[in-house]
Amino acid sequence: MQDKTSRRSFLQFSGLAAVASVLNADKLVRDDELASGPIDDKKNLVFLFQGDSITDGNRGRNADPNHIMGHGYAFSIASRVGADFAECKHIFYNRGISGNRVTDLKDRCQTDTLAVKPDVLSVLIGINDTSMLVNNPKVENSAIDLFETTYRDILSQSKKQNADTLFVLCLPFVHPVSRVNDNWKNYSGMVASLTVRTKKLAAEFNAVVVDFPSVFDKAIKRAPVEYWIWDGIHPTVAGHELMAREWIKQVSSRLKFLQVYEFK
Repeated sequence: MQDKTSRRSFLQFSGLAAVASVLNADKLVRDDELASGPIDDKKNLVFLFQGDSITDGNRGRNADPNHIMGHGYAFSIASRVGADFAECKHIFYNRGISGNRVTDLKDRCQTDTLAVKPDVLSVLIGINDTSMLVNNPKVENSAIDLFETTYRDILSQSKKQNADTLFVLCLPFVHPVSRVNDNWKNYSGMVASLTVRTKKLAAEFNAVVVDFPSVFDKAIKRAPVEYWIWDGIHPTVAGHELMAREWIKQVSSRLKFLQVYEFK
């Protein structure tokens, strides 16, 4: 009986050790890095994630902390950084709303952005603007100009409120899956146009650019695109994890304490 018990305990221990080994191999964050890495002296930073359904992630609409960040990349970033830097007391908000275009972000800028007073404002917007343009190609040029001017207005208001705001502008993405594939040329062309404008604004506001499209372009060499973005627009759980890793990687160029993370 003792031998069976010992064997069972050994197997349980071995299983836990194997899991620990995998985590260490991925090097998400290590205790020694937390102790000796380049940690910024800034604390109580307010991180705000703005955008559409990809950011929304079915987030809670009340103060329940169990659901407040949703289930997407914003949640992954907040959970990881919040846990590893608990002593810094950073605060994370998700104000993404499914179906939103950039004009919607502007309409709720006062209540859902300025009122939050973010130190770090991360924005991922454009796919719903793209869908609108695909369905109304005659307004393409004016709508793309409106996208830029509206986006600029949001950033300008935030900059006016806090000159030190760190902007993180995430590039929109789309892949030829499901209904997107039926009109791929227009979808890809519209996203490309909005990407150019987003990069222009990033340069203007000294923002961090998070190139999600390139992340997924690399990922589909490892597994089919549906594994990462199930309908060509919305990421899977694995896709959101890739987004979270890339976000942290790029933002670490400005928030040095995030450089403790190393991802594949």
